Amino acid sequence: MQLATISPDIFPSTVSPSYKPDTAKNYTSFTLTADAAATGVSNLRRAYATQLWVLLGATGLVLLLTSVNLANLMLARATVRGREIAVRLAIGASRGRVVRQLLSESALVAGLGAAGGLLLARWISQTLVRVLNVGPAPVFVDLTPDWRLFAFIVASAFVACMLFGLGPALTATRRDPATTLEPGGRSSIDGHDAVAVRRGLVVGQVALSIVLVVGAVLFGRTLRNLGADLGFDPNVLVASVDLRRTAVPAEARTRTFADIVARLREVPGVGHAAETLIVPLSGADWNGRIVRGGVAQEGDVHFNEVGGSYVRAMATPLLSGRTFDDRDRPDTPRSAIVNETFARRHFPNEDPIGQTFQMDMPAGAAQPVYQIVGVSKDAKYLGVREERTAAAIRFSAHESSAMFLPIAYLAASQNTMAPPDFRIVLRADMPPSSITRALTRAITDVAPGAAVSYDAIAKYVDALLVSERLIAWLSGFFGALATLIAAIGLYGVMSCLVTRRRVEIGVRMALGAEPRTVIRMVLADSGRLLAVGVVIGAALAVVASRYAASLLYGLTPSDATSFAVAIGALSAASLVAAWIPARRASTLAPAVALRQ
Repeated sequence: MQLATISPDIFPSTVSPSYKPDTAKNYTSFTLTADAAATGVSNLRRAYATQLWVLLGATGLVLLLTSVNLANLMLARATVRGREIAVRLAIGASRGRVVRQLLSESALVAGLGAAGGLLLARWISQTLVRVLNVGPAPVFVDLTPDWRLFAFIVASAFVACMLFGLGPALTATRRDPATTLEPGGRSSIDGHDAVAVRRGLVVGQVALSIVLVVGAVLFGRTLRNLGADLGFDPNVLVASVDLRRTAVPAEARTRTFADIVARLREVPGVGHAAETLIVPLSGADWNGRIVRGGVAQEGDVHFNEVGGSYVRAMATPLLSGRTFDDRDRPDTPRSAIVNETFARRHFPNEDPIGQTFQMDMPAGAAQPVYQIVGVSKDAKYLGVREERTAAAIRFSAHESSAMFLPIAYLAASQNTMAPPDFRIVLRADMPPSSITRALTRAITDVAPGAAVSYDAIAKYVDALLVSERLIAWLSGFFGALATLIAAIGLYGVMSCLVTRRRVEIGVRMALGAEPRTVIRMVLADSGRLLAVGVVIGAALAVVASRYAASLLYGLTPSDATSFAVAIGALSAASLVAAWIPARRASTLAPAVALRQ
């Protein structure tokens, strides 16, 4: 509170004289804050909160789905034990005592499951943190179990026990023992109402499974979309060259880097090489506003300084104009290549080739004029989600809010005072491990003593996709598990129905029904359950996916293709599971069935 109080006095008194009015206004609006030393300053919560909430929701759905499936299995188990329970009730056992016995059996299953989950929790948590540590910034998370973790596990086990144990226990003790023990009498849960309950549980399983499978498909397609169209080929080797320990003077760095690039192109296996100040997706940025016609334009432009072969090395198509060449020297007018978004934003109704702009520099600084000589295809610059740009900075009423950042590439050959460290992007037809030694030798031949290190743009992409890959993997696992559970549930119910209708099926076959007719009858029954579950599940999935809309890319929460794939996959697995008891019913001998 005290820091917030003194902030209005601190920031206005420390405004730099070089700040322009809008920059100064933004600076003076800052407020000092304090964070607890125990947690420090971290962006983990903001970066991963939505993903973790989605995964927690998926885990809860899996727990609910498993509980529903166990309830179905416990109901089937109680069917087999119907006479045993009736005998216990007949010789004096109270209904409460029998319910307690059945619940204790359920509690044993839930307890063993919770204990197994506790043993796996720490290992799985450490694995997830290791996955998140793929990026350059390490992630520190305290994974020491505490009382809240144990309380959650106990509560989850209790809730699961109630979900899959209480209903079957109450149903199993509901019917009169005398009726159950009559010769030819059915068990207490073998009636029409019990079958309806089991059907309802299967419908619920299918509905919950649809939600999880739709989520798995949406997140899987999002991961594919994020790496599909970067605007360049990520299979590019990056050589970082530092000249600070060499004898190269500052005014000769531009020429030295050009000589290094020329020497690298002679290395066997190298197709294209070009210098670049900023490597896309590396986290580095250079941005500012431009001036056109003496007026500062709204919105930032992102800049980069590159060599003439940059677009070829990065496999970024040049749509019009030319690349940088020998015409772009320090003593000639400054040249620039802009991307499509830059051209549409600042030259919406005219050909950008030949147009000029200036950088918006601090007061008193030189503002060189840049002439546009080429237009390149849009490419990612800061992150893989750049197309999720806010609608507030749209530059045209007809332009979608999904767009790339505006980029202006400047000619490195026109920089008279290049920085001491530079990056070189190379496209080679050989594995990096087999060519780096030759590359290093070529660099040090031109600049003895230069420090050289290597990286790959593909690694930057992998680091940026850590959270998306994590959620895609886990949601895929949950979706596959949900499909398996739903198939098992449908198989169990159809097996039970086939057993109940054994006499009916025997009569049908004795009267001339063919095996395929019996198979169609059983599959039609299972198809109705599946259809109801799919309709309910699709509606739930539409609602649930809206909460994860911010995690999607190139897709809407109600994407029809994703829903079709999810419904088709789950339906196919469920019908295969239903076909097994249907096939078994078609092979039933009528004489055997009629004797029962």
